[in-house]
Amino acid sequence: MDRAQKAELVSTMNAVFKDTSVVVVAHNTGLVAAQSADFRRKVKEAGGTVRVVKNNLAKLALKNTEFEGLTPLFTGPTILAYSKDPVAAAKATAAFAKTNDKLVVIGGGLGTSVLDAKGVKALADLPSLDELRAKLIGLLNAPATKIARTVAEPGAKLARVIQAKASQAGAAPEAAEAESA
Repeated sequence: MDRAQKAELVSTMNAVFKDTSVVVVAHNTGLVAAQSADFRRKVKEAGGTVRVVKNNLAKLALKNTEFEGLTPLFTGPTILAYSKDPVAAAKATAAFAKTNDKLVVIGGGLGTSVLDAKGVKALADLPSLDELRAKLIGLLNAPATKIARTVAEPGAKLARVIQAKASQAGAAPEAAEAESA
């Protein structure tokens, strides 16, 4: 890679770091190509991206971003996972690391906060943005459903009383006929 390509990569990664919500840094200690492809696919399905960048270039790209505090994590064979969703990359990376001991989560960043491996795991345990939205919509719809049920209930009770009276009235003539016979 020549100097111009390196400069372009640094500026591209700098733009990525400015536009993302979470960055997870992990050590890639011997992932074979198939495992690496599987990891990339799982992170992509979760809404994130995986990138391998030389440590020196990543450190340069981190400058003037909110993730500048991650610089000490870039030692050894690192791999980055990042996403705009604050939980997606952490969740996918932690899930993959549980099943594959060749990927070790070192830490990460959420906004200006630097997270250690336990912090990334705690972040991964949080519900995703879509799950939170679904819960919020459920909570907002619950009162409306209860109001509709409460308003409809008196009418339903009245209908059951009328039905019971009609059944009693229909049963009375049949009982009189049975006694006279």
